[in-house]
Amino acid sequence: MNLRLLSILLVSILLLTVIVTAIPVRAEGVVLRVLTRHDTTIQREAKNAFLKSDLAKKYGVTDIIFYSALPENWRTVIDSMAARGQNIDIGWGGGPTLFDELMSIGYLEPLTDPELLQLVESELPDSIGGVPTKRFQDGQLMWVAAAISSFGFTVNTELLERYGLPTPKHWADLANETYALRLPAEPLVGMADAPRSTSNTRMYQIMLQAYGWDEGWQIITLMGANARIYDASDAVREAVIRGEIAIGLTIDFYGYTAEYLTNGKARYIIPEGESIVNGDPIAVIKGTKNKEAAEAFIRWVLSVEGQKVWLNPEINRLPINPKVFDTPEGQERQDLKSAYERAVENIGIQFDDELARSVVHSLRQFFTSTITEAQQELREAWVELVRAKYEGRINQAQFKEFIRKLASPLELKFEDPETDETVSFTLEYAQSINDKFKDPQFTSTIKERWKEAARQRYLSVLETVKTITAPPETSPTTTTTTTTTPTTGATTPSPTTSTPPQTSPTTTPPPPPGPGPQTLWLVVAVIVIIIVAAAVALRARRGS
Repeated sequence: MNLRLLSILLVSILLLTVIVTAIPVRAEGVVLRVLTRHDTTIQREAKNAFLKSDLAKKYGVTDIIFYSALPENWRTVIDSMAARGQNIDIGWGGGPTLFDELMSIGYLEPLTDPELLQLVESELPDSIGGVPTKRFQDGQLMWVAAAISSFGFTVNTELLERYGLPTPKHWADLANETYALRLPAEPLVGMADAPRSTSNTRMYQIMLQAYGWDEGWQIITLMGANARIYDASDAVREAVIRGEIAIGLTIDFYGYTAEYLTNGKARYIIPEGESIVNGDPIAVIKGTKNKEAAEAFIRWVLSVEGQKVWLNPEINRLPINPKVFDTPEGQERQDLKSAYERAVENIGIQFDDELARSVVHSLRQFFTSTITEAQQELREAWVELVRAKYEGRINQAQFKEFIRKLASPLELKFEDPETDETVSFTLEYAQSINDKFKDPQFTSTIKERWKEAARQRYLSVLETVKTITAPPETSPTTTTTTTTTPTTGATTPSPTTSTPPQTSPTTTPPPPPGPGPQTLWLVVAVIVIIIVAAAVALRARRGS
C-alpha cells in the first residue's frame, strides 16, 4: 500500500513538473506608467515604436501602461496609484498650466540624465514664437516640451459656403449674432466644456488675455450661446469633419487632421494676431520607481526617432525637434513642415503663463456653471436680443448695452460662499478663490450660486427685451459681414428651445492588470492533479 501511494505521488509530481516547464516564463521587465492627455492613437504609436527601440532594450522596458484623467484629477490619480505601489512614472501632454501646477506642488522630479540634458540643450529650441519650451526650478530642468501647438478654429468650407457665411478671422467672430440667426435648430459653432478640455481651456485663457477680462468673458459667453458644447475637444473636430457644425475651436493638430481627412474641405485657421504657440510638456513624476527608464523614454520622445510619431497622418502634431524634417519621413510631410514654419513665425499676443495659472480652476468652473449648465436660458435671451435688433425694436447702442448685461462677468452678482457678501466675478476675485476648488463643499456651493445667478440674469434680460415692442427713436444700424465685435447679422431668427450638447466618454485610469490566462491554467491544472491524487489514494486505502 505504501509503495502504491508513493508511486501515485511520484507520478503527480512528474505531471506537475511537465506542466510548469511547458509554460514559457517571461522575464520580469520594467513597466512604465504614463499619465497623459494624449489620445489613444498617440499612445498606441508611441508605445509600439518605443518598445522596439534600443533604449527600451537597454533599460529593460517591456511594457507601457497609459492612464488618462481630467486635469483636476491628476493629483488624485498620482496619489492613488502611489498608495497601491504602482507609482506613475511620467506625465505627458496637457499643456504648460497643468505641468506648472504639478511643479509648484512638488509633483515633478528634476530631469538629470546627462544624455537627456545634452539632447535638450543641443537640439531643442529654448522658445517658440516667444513662448518658453523648457521650465526650470532652482536651476534644474523640470519639464520640456515634446511637441508644439497653436490654437485656433477649424472650419468646414462647404457649410460656410452653403449658409453664405464669411470665413472667421478672429475669436470674436464666433460670438457674432450672425450665428444666432439659425438657432436653435442649427448651432453652427462648436466648443468644448472647459473642465473637459485642456486645449479649449487654453483658448479661453488666450481670449481673456487678448481682449481683457471683461470683454473676453463677453465674447466667450456669446460664443457659448451660439455653440454646441461638447464633452471633449476631439468631438469638436469630428463634428466639423461630419458637417455637423461649420466652425469648431481646435488645437492645431486636430485642424491638420481634419484637413487631411477631408481632402481640404476643412481648414485650420489661427486667429490673426490673437493666438500663441505652446510647448506641450513631458516630465518625470515625483516618486517614480523607474527614473532611469522614465528618462530614457523622454529622451526617445525628444529624439528624431521619437518625433516621427508626430508625422503620422492620423496624428499631425508639430514636433519640438526640427531635425525630424530632415529624415525621409519628414521629407514626405512638407505640409507639416510649412505649418511648423508658420507657427514658429506667428506673432500673437504676449501671453502670461503665471496669470493663466492663477485663474485656471476658477475659469473652468465658472465656464461650466454659467455657460454649459445654463445654456438654455443664455441661448433664449441671446436669440430674443438678436431678434429685437433685427425687428428694429432696439438700436445698436441698446444692443451693446444688453450684451453687457447678458455676458459681462462684472454684471453677475452672487454671494461668496465664505462671507455671504455680494460680489462679482472680477479678475481679482477669480484669483482669490482659485486654490479653494480643492474643497468639494466650496466648489459645489459656488458653482450652484454661479449657475443660479447666471440663469436669473439671462431670464431678466429675456423678459426685459420681450417687453420692448416699439422701435427706438433712432433706426438701427446693421451690416451683413462678420466683424470682430458681436454686432452683425442678416435675418430674423426663429424662437429658441434647448439644444442638448453631444458628449463623448472620458477615459479613466484602468485597473491594474490581473493574472494572465497562463497563470489561471496552471492553477486549474494543479487543483485537478491534487484532486485526482487524493481520490486515487483514498481508493487505494479502502482497497487495502
